[in-house]
Amino acid sequence: MENRLADQRARRPGAALIALAAIIVITAAWWALALWPVGTVEPEWLARTRAACFGSARGGLPDAGGWVLLIGEPLGMLVALVMGFGGALRQDLQRLMARRAGRASMAGAALLSILVSAILAAHVGRAWAERRPIGRGAGNALTRIDERAPHARLVDQNGRSTSLDDVRGRPMLLAFAYGHCTTVCPTIVSDLRAARLKSGRDVGLVILTLDPWRDTPERLQSLAQHWNIGPGDRVLSGEASAVARTLDELGIGRRRSETNGDIDHGTTVLLIDASGRVTWRLDGGAAALPALLGKL
Repeated sequence: MENRLADQRARRPGAALIALAAIIVITAAWWALALWPVGTVEPEWLARTRAACFGSARGGLPDAGGWVLLIGEPLGMLVALVMGFGGALRQDLQRLMARRAGRASMAGAALLSILVSAILAAHVGRAWAERRPIGRGAGNALTRIDERAPHARLVDQNGRSTSLDDVRGRPMLLAFAYGHCTTVCPTIVSDLRAARLKSGRDVGLVILTLDPWRDTPERLQSLAQHWNIGPGDRVLSGEASAVARTLDELGIGRRRSETNGDIDHGTTVLLIDASGRVTWRLDGGAAALPALLGKL
């Protein structure tokens, strides 16, 4: 009896087409939830939802299980529909395409799908590029660049509002670290201080936090003391959106763990000249720091 009722419902005109439309809508909703770009600061509710449903890190892409869900579930539903009601679906599509309004609606849906797919593909491409621990280079790569320093408003360890574009007058080394890091970050700062001292050059040191959620302006003074930086050096933080925008403009790749808040990042050091322009970029380690300082 139940099988006969199911067969009767399947033979109703439009039922298979409605099922296909439902699959498409559900798939689009899932992909938008998982991948739609939301700017530099991801809302907390969205980050938690993406982490729970797709295994996504904050601002990142789904993990392997998430991609299986996004790709495998829609394909499975589509295969089940075709295998169970292929004939009815073919008849519904033929009836739809026989009408001018039906053809127009199909064309509109196709164009919308192409547009949304292009947006999501661009976002996936950017996010995939940011998954590299180093933004623009690998190894001890020393790269010549010429860019204006970002001007998003930040705060230093003395509570002064500033930006990288404001820090002028003498060249400076710009590095990236955060307070809860107990391995790579202290080493980066120590190597920079040692290389500067050995070179004997008048160059400032600026550390921009990768973790503005925990490295708040109130904690920067203790961070400056912990890293033992000089009186003319600076530690910068600020609003999470401003820090994220600055890091993005500088091409600094990073990933934040949803479990403990730690940041996976590279060891990039930038050289900013006295006029406020980013002129050199070092990726990969301290071995080339003397060469970087030699570019002053």
